Amino acid sequence: MDVPNATAVEQVLYEVRKTIVGQDGLLERLMVALLSRGHILVEGVPGLAKTLAVKALAAAIGGQFHRVQFTPDLVPADIVGTRVYHQPSGEFQVALGPVFTNLLLADEINRAPAKVQSALLETMQERQVTIGRETHRIPRPFLVMATQNPIESEGTYALPEAQVDRFMMKVLVGYPSPTEEFVIVERAILPEAVTQAVVDPERLVAMQAQVDDVYVDPSLIEYAVRLTNATRNPADVGLGDLTRYVTFGASPRASINLVLASRALAFIRGRDYVVPEDLHELAPDVLRHRLVLSYEALSDDVTADMVVARVLAAVNVPAPTPARNGNR
Repeated sequence: MDVPNATAVEQVLYEVRKTIVGQDGLLERLMVALLSRGHILVEGVPGLAKTLAVKALAAAIGGQFHRVQFTPDLVPADIVGTRVYHQPSGEFQVALGPVFTNLLLADEINRAPAKVQSALLETMQERQVTIGRETHRIPRPFLVMATQNPIESEGTYALPEAQVDRFMMKVLVGYPSPTEEFVIVERAILPEAVTQAVVDPERLVAMQAQVDDVYVDPSLIEYAVRLTNATRNPADVGLGDLTRYVTFGASPRASINLVLASRALAFIRGRDYVVPEDLHELAPDVLRHRLVLSYEALSDDVTADMVVARVLAAVNVPAPTPARNGNR
């Protein structure tokens, strides 16, 4: 492992924390998604610095940042771009949309119609946009952080399960502690801190390539598959009482993303190999939005996090092996 790169991640997080207080979990997950080429869905009430977190991260990596406020009157062209007639030349010219950036904040994604959501999610998956007959590549690195407000559902368009599945992780953001909130208010009345770029996009792309080389023992891949499979067939791990609560479990994309995210987390923590704790820690974020719960679960106040916690407790964690300790 190239130690300076691991140090660079710490420097990026340190720089962002000059602006953001008390959102360490969100910031780490953002770096995990960025290094593993994933995208992240964030659920939290307004005023928790979600926008500021992405903006500060973009500044720290020397990248571009765009924010789109999703509304019911939005159309796909507002996201990906369109062709505009240029009268002096008599030709159509391409006007690229806000997705052509490094970090995109899709604020309140569930307030836009399904057609707009699909346009964004297709761009996330393909990392390119076709306008007219021309195909345009999205800049690298590219991360989408979409937000949802859990308080009000009036005037929203719920994301279909197939689209939600395309997000690598769903992170829940809560209120800060009183001490953290004191620091937030204290900083708010002082001149705004300027976030310095400590890496550049090219360096980050190189770090993504290094994350690809992080070693994952086959037993850990098997562990990820067993966790995902347990959400589909709880009775197989002795959780038959959960069967009536889970209509559909996580898809194979969950197993893939759990392993990919674990490699990035290992890299952030200065290791060139994944340990079981990496998968265990990330499992709730990777699995929670992929479970489709029954009406019975809703009536019994059973949440996806409760189901995931039971699954994590029921599936045996692999024992350490010499290969996982770096002796490959």
